[in-house]
Amino acid sequence: MNKKGQLLIWVIWIISFPFLLWISYKMSPPTITGLEFDLISFLLLMCLVAFWPIIINDTPVFYVQGVSLAVFLYFGLFVEIIFTQVALIVLLSKLRLSRKDMYRIPLNSLLFISISIIGAIVFNLVGGTHGTKYSAQFLSAIIAYEATIFLSNQLLLNAIKSLLFKEKFAIFTRSFLWEFITSIIVFPIGVALYFLYLEVGIASILFIGIPLLILSIILTLYYKTKQINQYLQRASEIGHQLTERLEKKEILNVFIEKITKMISVEAAYIIDVYDNDRMKIIKEFEKGQIHLKSEPNKSAYKGISGYVFGIRESVLFHSRKQWVNIKSSQLPDSVESVIGVPVKRNQDLVGIVILASNKKRAFDRTQLMLIDLLSTYLGVAIENARNYEKTKKQSEHCALTGLFNYRFIENKLKEEFELINGQVNRYLSVILFDLDHFKAVNDTYGHHAGNQVLIELANRIVETVGANGIVARYGGEEFVVLLPDYRNEGSLLIAEKLRQKIANTPFTIETTLNDVNQTQTIFVTASFGVATAPNDADDPFSLIRHADRAMYIGAKRAGRNRVAGYVS
Repeated sequence: MNKKGQLLIWVIWIISFPFLLWISYKMSPPTITGLEFDLISFLLLMCLVAFWPIIINDTPVFYVQGVSLAVFLYFGLFVEIIFTQVALIVLLSKLRLSRKDMYRIPLNSLLFISISIIGAIVFNLVGGTHGTKYSAQFLSAIIAYEATIFLSNQLLLNAIKSLLFKEKFAIFTRSFLWEFITSIIVFPIGVALYFLYLEVGIASILFIGIPLLILSIILTLYYKTKQINQYLQRASEIGHQLTERLEKKEILNVFIEKITKMISVEAAYIIDVYDNDRMKIIKEFEKGQIHLKSEPNKSAYKGISGYVFGIRESVLFHSRKQWVNIKSSQLPDSVESVIGVPVKRNQDLVGIVILASNKKRAFDRTQLMLIDLLSTYLGVAIENARNYEKTKKQSEHCALTGLFNYRFIENKLKEEFELINGQVNRYLSVILFDLDHFKAVNDTYGHHAGNQVLIELANRIVETVGANGIVARYGGEEFVVLLPDYRNEGSLLIAEKLRQKIANTPFTIETTLNDVNQTQTIFVTASFGVATAPNDADDPFSLIRHADRAMYIGAKRAGRNRVAGYVS
């Protein structure tokens, strides 16, 4: 809701609340002489039950309505409204509304007082009375009163949602059913409390109110324990999902997705810590979407992440006041609650997880414990992914040149052939080439010099081919370039460009003659063979074989240092 709408609600409340309070006083003038202690006791009970609701299936049951019914039946409308307003303040204070949600105080205040007045009108029309005397229509009046309270609450609440928040006006929803069940639960409590108060006086609060509070506290503790068990079970499931992934990007996506579904947040960030004192955001969740934030690297001593980095421990902030002194925070100004957890691996801090909410006291210690546990799983999963990537790179790359090896290129050939099979106007070309008389280089200058030539050659190939293809060392001094979506003519041009770059530019090598290190340049040439699928081959191995044939027959036998295409 915009600020103008919020201001309008406050203005309406300031004008109408005293008037409605005056109406309630005229309808039911209170008689409280000598009952001051009783009133204070009922008020205290209403505040306590508002503060400690019973939790059933993650849904709170505020049986303050039952106590307010007993107050209404004995003390009348005016006292019930005052007590309900005070209990409302207690409830909203527990929720710790943010500044932008403060308009809910006058909005709920007007809603509650309006419902109370409507219910009292129906109660009086049916013949209900207050105090110690009750008529024959008393039970009917109570039922009519409760039914009116329930229905008017649903109607007014939906009207507010429709007018102010543009939500669909719908009465018969799951919320309607739950409110009905709640009313059935608290209605007998209110009636029993009223009749017991008539019989034993203020002791009725001890007989009904105190047991309810104790039950509420026990159920709250039980709910907390159940919630912790559920969190631990979910954490175990998420931990297994994380450790099953072998790609770092996938691990980060799963972590953010699961965390933001389990805990309500406005923003979440995973921050990478590297070079001991540098940080950068590598994954974030904002406005309901997960994406990579483009943020420059920064020092590890700034913001809340820097604070966590410094103390090496998890932090939980319930309101902005608790972390307002932390400088250079990049969190949105609307954020109130924050969880910050270090991600450690082998005693080293490798990352930081930050969760943020716009609500005060949005997180508790249980959720902090959960994120702490999951961050441990995250650290293990990322370490496993790094080891996997390292092993994969070693198995797919040439240790000398850093290029892909024959195992990778053959698997890639199979994948590319699956793409071109059955598709029209899709091509795949292979350039296979071999250095001419390379054995003479090794014999003359040594294998170290030969390796230097291979390393420099790999750099030239990658520089020439760029993003157009995949380069691999196929074995020894033999190299291959895979060119997806390239026809024979374009592949021949790239091969010729490579041939000239190799033949016309000398290679720099280091030699040791007479125990003296010397640097010199030598010229090397290469022979090339080119084949293109689907015209030249029906399967990946035939494509390689035909490129190899073109290289030996069309280039090597023809004098070397040339490019030849496959001829069937």
